[in-house]
Formats: sequence, C-alpha cells, structure tokens
Amino acid sequence: MANIASVSQTQLTTRRKKLRRERRVKSFQALWRSLFVGGMATSLVWAITLPEWVIRQPEQIVIEGNHFLSAQAIRSLLPLSYPQSLLKVQPQAIANSLESQAPIAEATVSRQLVPPGLTIQVKERKPVAIAQAAASKNAKSSHSNQPGGLLDEEGVLMPESSYQSNSANVELPTLKVIGSSDQYRPYWSEVYQAVSHSPVKVFEIDWQDPANLILKTELGNVHFGPYSSRFSEQLGILDRMRELPTRVSPSKIAYINLKNPDFPAIQMTKENVSVQSDAD
Repeated sequence: MANIASVSQTQLTTRRKKLRRERRVKSFQALWRSLFVGGMATSLVWAITLPEWVIRQPEQIVIEGNHFLSAQAIRSLLPLSYPQSLLKVQPQAIANSLESQAPIAEATVSRQLVPPGLTIQVKERKPVAIAQAAASKNAKSSHSNQPGGLLDEEGVLMPESSYQSNSANVELPTLKVIGSSDQYRPYWSEVYQAVSHSPVKVFEIDWQDPANLILKTELGNVHFGPYSSRFSEQLGILDRMRELPTRVSPSKIAYINLKNPDFPAIQMTKENVSVQSDAD
C-alpha cells in the first residue's frame, strides 16, 4: 500500500508541474498575441495619421483607360481640392461625379496608400456625330436655343468644348445631324448603326421635319419620309442605285425619293418631274 501511495504522489507532483508549465506557456503566448495585436493597431493608427497620406497635387491621381480625353482634362473634372487627406476621399462619390458629366460613361476609383494617390479607370463616350440645332422659324437667328454639341452612339449629347483641349487625343466626327435631339434621340442608336454600316457614304442627317428624314449622301440628297422600321431596307435600295450618276447627270437630280421603298423615284430639277428608278 505504501508503494502505491508513493507512486500516486509522484505522479500527482509530476502532473502539477506539467500543468504549471502549460499555464506559463499559454500565458506567454497570450501576452505575445496581445503585444502583437496592440503593436499592429498602434502602427496602423500611426500610419493613418501620417501627414504623407495626403494628395497634394493632381499628378498623384493616375488616369487609366482614357483615349479621347487627356489625363489633365479628366483631373480637371474631379470634385477635389488640394491638399486632400487620402482617407477622407470618397471613391464612389468621385466616380458618380465623373459619370454625371457627359464625356465619361463609367468610372472606377480606388485609393492607393503607398505612394499615396488615386487610380481612376474610365470608359469614355466616343463622339460619332456633330449635333446641330434645327433652324428657328420665329427667331432671326438661324438656330434655335437648343444647344448643339457632339453625340455618342447612344444619343448622349456632349458639349464640344469637352473634346477641344489641346491635349485631347480625339478627331471630331464628320457626320452631321440637324434637328431637335428630342425628336431623334429615341431612334438615334438604330439610325446610326444603319448609317455607319451603309456602303453609301452619308455626310448629313436632316431630321428637322419629322415627316421627312433627309440624308445627304455621296449619291445626292435622299428623302426617306418619316423614320420607320424599313430604314435599313431603304438604305439597301439606295446602295443598289450606285450606277445612277452614270445614267443621269447629278446636276439634274434634285433628290432621290425613297419614301416608298417599293417604288424608288428621282425628282429632277429643271424638268420638275418624277422619274421612277429601277433599283433592281
């Protein structure tokens, strides 16, 4: 019995020592974890309060994805004043501000801590046509009060001044659209796609009269009547009339009449008679 008691007492003593060591190790590990977390938090607070985390000049803002507008022109659109604390900058607010300005379709803004600055990825609106206001009937001025500008493929009207910076890398379009944007905006995307893919070169789209869409083309002026779903078909018929200048002198043609695409006709100038054309 004495031996059993002695062995048990020895085992208990050993176990107590082992438990004390384990508690010391755990306490040591907990202390180091606390010191590590505290050190990281202190370092983060120290880094955040550094005066170097400030945007002091526009050049600290990197512009990516721009092809038509210069980086300087885009920076001038930013709602920022300098110096600006980087942590007070609101990327989404800046993106929303850029997207509300016509030349920018989409914008993504991200902060960069080292070195401090912003990176702005943009998707620009490409101008495809020059918009000119319809002629005014009541005013002495040749144009109405509706502003002109540049149009993109979706019909968004942009001020021409947005692309007139000396450092802007953009060549203005040659296609001209005349009329009220309220009139043609619902159809502009379809019309532009059809015109841009037409084999017959189109220089001007006159939409002043909703009842008669007029195109100035390499074959002369063409009357289409009111815009309809047959517009692409009408352009196809115009393409089949390419030989017309070899048959009739262009100086004698007032316009090509495609109001009824089933019966294309030619309006002569001097004779003032309509001539049916065989477009087939």
